[in-house]
Amino acid sequence: MEGKDNHELFACDHSARMTGDRRREVILETAFNLFSKRGFSGTTTKDIARSAGVSEATVFKHFSTKDELYAALLDVKKCSEGHHRFPWEENESLIKAMNSNDDYGVFYSFAIRALDKQQSDISFMRMLFFSALEEHEMADRFYTEFVAKIYDFLGAYVKKRQKDGAFRKVAPKIVVRAFLGMLIHHSLNNILWDKNRRVLDISNETAAKNFAEILLRGITLKAS
Repeated sequence: MEGKDNHELFACDHSARMTGDRRREVILETAFNLFSKRGFSGTTTKDIARSAGVSEATVFKHFSTKDELYAALLDVKKCSEGHHRFPWEENESLIKAMNSNDDYGVFYSFAIRALDKQQSDISFMRMLFFSALEEHEMADRFYTEFVAKIYDFLGAYVKKRQKDGAFRKVAPKIVVRAFLGMLIHHSLNNILWDKNRRVLDISNETAAKNFAEILLRGITLKAS
């Protein structure tokens, strides 16, 4: 038994007693863990079955292909309890700020929620990075279903404030890209490149405040 991890031992000891729904959950949990460490190409259905303590036939009973299993993980993460899809969902401070034209409140509230989400689920972020590097269709699906809608959401607010005369004329999507660039780069440093925070060791709150201020000082008209 030496050399097996705890998850594998647990799965093997209880596989006979698992219900169909629970077996599916274990397969998903195991696949998620392996995909986040090895990527799609580096993980086989045999690997998943072995680590989950089930047969490969059982994996295919629940998911007809590895691609179907991979896609199911994205759906699970979107619907899981407490894991809201977008930074504005159940974010009263953000909606309140938008309704009152509180520009700093909008970008700060968005930033703190986004940074917390990105850095609280490192395994999911790693899986997304792998999917992009491997040019798997899940990366395109995630971009279409999630990232593109963020551009639309924040872009609409920027456009509205430009019409109000508060923001200078810059393509809204360029503004959004600049803002998201700060957030994503910060999270990438904390997740992948500088885990020990040697270059910059600040809280997400401090980062959100500064990124919001930097953006607004670049696009806000002086008269505002």
